[in-house]
Amino acid sequence: MSTRYDVVVIGGGHNGLVTAGLLAKRGKRVVLLERRHKVGGAAVTETPWGPDFKMTALSYVVSLMPPTVLRELELERFGYKVYPQNGYFAPRVDGRYLAMPEDPQRKYEQIAKFSKRDADAMVRWDAWLGRLGHVLGPLLAEIPPNIGSRNLRDIFSQAGLAYRLRHLSARDLADITRLMTTSIADLVEETFESDAMRGLLSVSGVIGTWAGPRSAGTAYVMAHHKVGDVGDGTMGAWGFPEGGMGGVTSAMRRAAEAFGATVRTDADVVKILTANGSAIGVVLKGGEEIHADRIVTTTHPKITFLDHLDRKDLPADFVESIERWKTRSGTVKVNLAIDRLPEFPSKAGFDPEVHGGTIVLAESLDDIEGAFQEAVAGKPATKPFADICIPSVFDKTLAPEGKHVVSMFTQWVPHTFASSPDREALERYADRVIDRVEGVAPGFKSSILHRQVIGPYEMETEYGLVGGNIFHGELSLNQLFHMRPAPGYADYRTPIRHLYQAGSATHGGGGVTAIPALQVVKQIQKG
Repeated sequence: MSTRYDVVVIGGGHNGLVTAGLLAKRGKRVVLLERRHKVGGAAVTETPWGPDFKMTALSYVVSLMPPTVLRELELERFGYKVYPQNGYFAPRVDGRYLAMPEDPQRKYEQIAKFSKRDADAMVRWDAWLGRLGHVLGPLLAEIPPNIGSRNLRDIFSQAGLAYRLRHLSARDLADITRLMTTSIADLVEETFESDAMRGLLSVSGVIGTWAGPRSAGTAYVMAHHKVGDVGDGTMGAWGFPEGGMGGVTSAMRRAAEAFGATVRTDADVVKILTANGSAIGVVLKGGEEIHADRIVTTTHPKITFLDHLDRKDLPADFVESIERWKTRSGTVKVNLAIDRLPEFPSKAGFDPEVHGGTIVLAESLDDIEGAFQEAVAGKPATKPFADICIPSVFDKTLAPEGKHVVSMFTQWVPHTFASSPDREALERYADRVIDRVEGVAPGFKSSILHRQVIGPYEMETEYGLVGGNIFHGELSLNQLFHMRPAPGYADYRTPIRHLYQAGSATHGGGGVTAIPALQVVKQIQKG
């Protein structure tokens, strides 16, 4: 049995859904094929404990969607709604806390409790990041030039990028170079003096990565998480979508279908068909063939190029680049249902800036580095750090009245857990995360009704995150910009004609931003 479309989109994560929706709106006959029983990819809401509790399984916050996506897909009409995240709260075992509210004056006062010097430094830090955002934002929205190519079109592209960056000063370029090459530890240790500030700020440099705060390149990871609306380069604002992260991708699915796209779940692509160097269709598990003029893949590059394609159809140097592609992780997601909100003695009572923000367990930068080094040595961290959110504080659709769901994004276990899981060690690791919360919020353990622990193995086998890496590939210097995911192929095209890529391993990927989807649609329109 064979069916024909203009475009086949492989993968029903947010990039696949946006790609399908935009192309359908432009008049293309599109089918999206998702391996799992539901769309969403890593941005999915599930019910592991029955219908009463709706849990964001993996990805847990959304940055501001580019206005183009919101406008063109009319996402708000299809149910997209986001509650703003109310800052950061870092409780400490000595009974103190560091709060980072949005209001600049209140933030200054909170930091000054630990160090007046740090409070002054934070003003300069925010201004510096704001300036960098105006540079990095547009760069994330650019198709990287094919650096090193002697092709005339590529040379003009390189020259065009240089021209657009002509306004940057020597200091600006130095700051960008430093950001791309240095560690988050180098940045925060030369800027801040208190353990509280160093610990809290270093988390954003290592979240989702196989790298400690002293690893080169983690400064860029911090900036990547801070860039929000890439249309104008403003720094990132985060929020909790109604219905969990699945609320975002459900709205995207409804939009895509409204514009004419066909969305199929339980449709496992096992092969991309090629003829004379061009992609011509796909084969599903069970043998069904679907043919199309264009194929867009949003799956992990190792799945696309090493599993779905025959390596002999690809250039040897390209295959070597994909084989070398680093996609390690030691991330563990601990999801909970609780019967009451945690009570923090350091800031008693309900506070929307505490319970409705992000609660960070990070006593010091050295603790975080130590946790990574333990995982490198093959041992789950003794003192894991965690980003904790309780989205049901705002979103009453997620839990029954008076009860809540808790998302705990934690690190690290050994990256080898992706292929050789140790379930007993993973559960003990989760116990230690919960013990850390208990240490700053006594009674938390007794509030737990249900628990779900998702390690690298589950992330790979169930959600297609090879190695458990949430970015489909580490955000290291040798895997960014024109190198993502392989030299010469950062333009969302591939060595196979009419086969395009738009997953998180492409430029601008990492986080729920839909940048790859926007770019691949532009490339398809170019022909």
